[in-house]
Amino acid sequence: MYRVIKKCTEIFEPWWFIEGWENDVIASKKFDNYYDALKYYKSCWFELEKEIPLYKSRGDLMTIFWDPEDKRWCEECDEFLQQYHSLALLEDGQVIPDEKFRPGYEKQTGLEIHRTCRIKKEETTF
Repeated sequence: MYRVIKKCTEIFEPWWFIEGWENDVIASKKFDNYYDALKYYKSCWFELEKEIPLYKSRGDLMTIFWDPEDKRWCEECDEFLQQYHSLALLEDGQVIPDEKFRPGYEKQTGLEIHRTCRIKKEETTF
């Protein structure tokens, strides 16, 4: 089964499957067919690209979008953190296998800011 998810977070990109990542999912759609899932992923990707100016897209069909002006105040670390909007196509809840990678999807319009909440980062184990 395939699943296209949208996430919204200020902590990590979608390719970091840390404990509790499911809590950041704001939308999800399931598919039985890979190509139907890919078509839906592409339509969501183009929608987000119109709304959010910067992105980093990977061949494993995971992308982050961000607007430098879209930041969230973090009470724990007393600073503003970049808000990321993510899109991912998963197979059985995991990164898609190598044979389904799409190298043509690897592109980037900006460099993401890697400032994360110090408190939440300390709680994360890799």
